[in-house]
Amino acid sequence: MTTVEVKRSSGHIVSLSADGHTGYGVEGEDIVCAALSSIIQTALLGLMQVAGVDVKFVRRDEEGYLSFELSSLDYDERHDADMILDTMLCGISDLYETYSDFIELKLLG
Repeated sequence: MTTVEVKRSSGHIVSLSADGHTGYGVEGEDIVCAALSSIIQTALLGLMQVAGVDVKFVRRDEEGYLSFELSSLDYDERHDADMILDTMLCGISDLYETYSDFIELKLLG
């Protein structure tokens, strides 16, 4: 199971961690794990490469672990980050609705 924790502060997503493999299928062929990873990694790339936001992140592929944290954003960066991260959460939530036996979603704050 993959545990995804999304933390909000003042209504804004400020951090995310995803830990573990979903176990839906065999490693390398797990479509749920691949979908979840793609949603989260695309959001992270969007933050860094499209919005130009400085993001602190840790990634350990062998463990199925990825976390990132945002801090000290100006108004425009926060706006762009909100658009990307709220869209990411829509994707994660939709996947969770169908595959809740394989994904644990924790919304904090």
